[in-house]
Amino acid sequence: MAPRPSISVLTLPPTFLLPSLQTAQTAIRTIRSIAKHPKPNSWNTQRNLPLLQTSKEAARLRRAPTTPLRTGALAVKKGMTAMYDPVTARRAPCTVLQLDRVQVVSHKTLSKHGYWAVQVGAGSKEARNVTRPEQGHFSVNNIPLKRYLMEFRVKDEAGLTAVGTNISADWFQEGQFVDVRADCRGMGFAGGMKRHGWAGQPRSHGNSLSHRVMGSAGGSQGSGSRVIPGKNMPGRMGGQQVTVQNLKIMKVDKENGIVVVHGCVPGPKQAIVQLQDAVKKPWPDVPAAILEDAASAGSTATATV
Repeated sequence: MAPRPSISVLTLPPTFLLPSLQTAQTAIRTIRSIAKHPKPNSWNTQRNLPLLQTSKEAARLRRAPTTPLRTGALAVKKGMTAMYDPVTARRAPCTVLQLDRVQVVSHKTLSKHGYWAVQVGAGSKEARNVTRPEQGHFSVNNIPLKRYLMEFRVKDEAGLTAVGTNISADWFQEGQFVDVRADCRGMGFAGGMKRHGWAGQPRSHGNSLSHRVMGSAGGSQGSGSRVIPGKNMPGRMGGQQVTVQNLKIMKVDKENGIVVVHGCVPGPKQAIVQLQDAVKKPWPDVPAAILEDAASAGSTATATV
């Protein structure tokens, strides 16, 4: 049998019998918790924060730091290829985009429209297929009829490229990053397994001809005898606008108007694609000569048309 431990005079009783000692330990824990570095708060609950305004102008100012400094361009998706990337030393999949008679059509100003934007047109269209209001819109600035019209927001007035400026492939630089926006390929009406990636129902154990159907759409009394809003169901798949960010430009061919970007681009072949400087990357250092040439070319084109 093990000997009993001897009771010493210096042995302290339990903490619950010493309230003063327990209070001291609590104070130490509180001091230590205060001394720790606070975690970053994503809810902005600190004091003396500026109140968020709900006006359109306040929203524009909040988006100003991430608004591109210059306009983008419209391109046509031609297909995919592969190129050797000297940075990663790998064969990289690429998408070939071609610029077709891209030209600045008009501007959107802050005083009149509430924001700064550049309207860009691409392609061509016969006059018999264009309505009179649309013909008047092009004739005001002596711009040829364009098949596609899209806007590119810019930060301020300095980003308004001159009306009539022809935007060629050298508007972008090799190695810079762009954001690509286009309508993805439409699939039509699709089932739940294709549209949402369902695994399907069992292939055996009494399941008869119901392997790909969705099954129950909602409980009975448990969920209020209704179908919960937003439930995944079969329906129309694809066809919506998709943005792919931070695609690297691999090759620029000014003579043929071709821009090759790294990776895949939404949309089928011959789809119209919007290219603009990447929001999440540093703005490209565009040489002043390119902007001056574009401005002079725009003034010359406006005078000759």
